[in-house]
Amino acid sequence: MAEMTVELVAVERRLWSGSATLVSAQTTEGEIGVMPGHEPVLGQLVEGGVVAITTADGERIVAAVHGGFLSVTAKTVTILAESADLAEDIDVEAAKAVLAESGDDLEAIAVAKGRVRAVERA
Repeated sequence: MAEMTVELVAVERRLWSGSATLVSAQTTEGEIGVMPGHEPVLGQLVEGGVVAITTADGERIVAAVHGGFLSVTAKTVTILAESADLAEDIDVEAAKAVLAESGDDLEAIAVAKGRVRAVERA
C-alpha cells in the first residue's frame, strides 16, 4: 500500500512522525481525509479539533489539536498545531472538569472539548 511521510508538531514539541496511509483532520473548511498522492493543499485547523493518523503498520494515532495548519504535498503531510496532545496522554476527567468550570472562557472550552473528542475517537 502507498505511504506518505507525516509529521505532527506543536509549538513546544514534535508529537509524532513516520509513515502513514491516511490522515484526517478538522479544518475551518470541514473535515479532510488525506491519502498518499493527494493534491497539494494548505488548511487551517479548527480550535479544539482532532487529527487522526493511520500509520503504515495500521496503528491509529489520535491527537487533540488547538489551531494551526495542515500542509499537504503528494508525499508529505505536516500538521503544525499551536498546541496538541496525543489521546493516550489526555486526562479525560480533567478535561471534563474544565468544561464544567470554565464559564465564559471560550478558548478553555474549545481545548477541553477537543481533548474529550480525541479520546473518544482513539
